[in-house]
Amino acid sequence: MSAKKTAAKTLRVTQLRSVIGCPADQKATVKALGLKRINDTIDKTDSPAVRGMLFKVKHLVKVEEL
Repeated sequence: MSAKKTAAKTLRVTQLRSVIGCPADQKATVKALGLKRINDTIDKTDSPAVRGMLFKVKHLVKVEEL
């Protein structure tokens, strides 16, 4: 049996909408992702935790798989 290593997927996340008027938990999620302002872009390693965070704020961000 050979142990294959698979390259971790990367997700490019861009904030498209403002968090003004959003619930506090969504504001905290956007901040925890590392986004600060509209058009801010970050690269995150794909994991179930990150996917959950993105699902929570999917109406505020755009996600691309790299």
